Amino acid sequence: TFRGEWLFTGDKYWMDEEGYYYHAGRSDDMMKVGGIWASPMEIESVIISHPAVVECAVVAKADQSDLIKPKAYVVLQDGENPSEALAEQLIDYCREHMSAYKRPRWVEFVDDLPKTATGKIQRFKLRD
Repeated sequence: TFRGEWLFTGDKYWMDEEGYYYHAGRSDDMMKVGGIWASPMEIESVIISHPAVVECAVVAKADQSDLIKPKAYVVLQDGENPSEALAEQLIDYCREHMSAYKRPRWVEFVDDLPKTATGKIQRFKLRD
């Protein structure tokens, strides 16, 4: 949609100190964790770098106190078996590679992720 003469896409970007822009995701996918905005794409890129993972999607989920925390839906490589130990290993891996507030609090293993005809992950179908 247009806002004045500007096209509003809902995409969020950030700029580093050298002036390079990075796509952080869509504004409707962003989540506020502990008062700080977090990009699901950033969390997903760390999880996907783990050798046991094929793909994943991260969505916001409320805990028992109604505070928003990241939840990861993970598709494993062939030959990898889902387990509580592997879920904890993925959470620890995230803790080592990103700020603590961004790490997923829950990991759910799935056979596949819901996607559009063009292959884009439908995060809205994963939200509880």
